Order: sequence, then C-alpha cells, then structure tokens
Amino acid sequence: MYQLLENLTNNFSLFMPAEIVIFLLSICPLIELKGGLIAAALLGVNWKVSLLVCFLGNIFPVIFILLFIKKILAFFKNTKLMKFVEKIEDKADKKSKEVLKYKRVGLMLFVAVPLPGTGTWTGSLIASFLNMKIKDAFISITIGSFISAILMAVASYGLLGIFM
Repeated sequence: MYQLLENLTNNFSLFMPAEIVIFLLSICPLIELKGGLIAAALLGVNWKVSLLVCFLGNIFPVIFILLFIKKILAFFKNTKLMKFVEKIEDKADKKSKEVLKYKRVGLMLFVAVPLPGTGTWTGSLIASFLNMKIKDAFISITIGSFISAILMAVASYGLLGIFM
C-alpha cells in the first residue's frame, strides 16, 4: 500500500497541487483518509492543512453512498458485475455484525479505527444495509472519520516524521 501511495503521490504531484492530490486520494475507496494523510506527509503538506483537506475529502462521498448505494448495487446485480456486487454485500454484511449491537456508537467506532477494511466507505455501506437513518449515519461516520483523521495525522506526521 505504501508503494502504491508513493507512486500515486509522485505522479499526480507533477501536474496538480499537493492539496488536490491528497483530497482526491482521500475520496478513493480503499485509500481514503488513511492514505491521504500518509501521502500528505510524503508531500510535505502542513499537518493542519492536510488534516482538514483529507477529512473533507473523506466525508465528501458519504452522503452520496448513503443515498444511492442500494439503488446502484441493485442495478448492477442484473449485469456481469453480479459477483462483484455480491462480494461487496457480503463484506458489508460481515462487518455490520460488529456494528449492529451499538448502532450509532458502533458505527462511529468502526469508522474511527484506522485499519484496513474500516472507514467511511465501508461504514456507509454498513449503515445503508442496516437501514440507519441518514442523519444518524452521517453524524456517526463524520465523528468517526474525524477521530481517524487525528489518529492518522499523529501516525503520519509523528511516527513517519521520525524516519523521514
């Protein structure tokens, strides 16, 4: 993952400002805020700026996912992408069991933990499959994302800073 981030960061930073690079990386599934903040540290972006930019990039797709993911997945179920859709649904179903017991707090904590497979995209999928109210889900995901941003900023700028 680190090598992928380094390559993307080096290539994109040739033709766009670092802040745009980290914003776009933070929007992407799998990379999300965690990767955006690591890329920001690699690019030497001020930690306060990167924290804000990556957080906003990470939250940007959440409302769209919450509103439209079920419709999008239902559409693709009748295409050649059916197996991919089933894989996404299975992943969300497995992860939702961790969240189900505590709902809003569980969702917030799930998104806050900066580990692979957690984050706003998966959290939004889980909220959607649990039929959570959009407002409750958005608030939980936003708070969780902010906690994750702080944890990752400390890791990216503190720990990585020691080695760079």
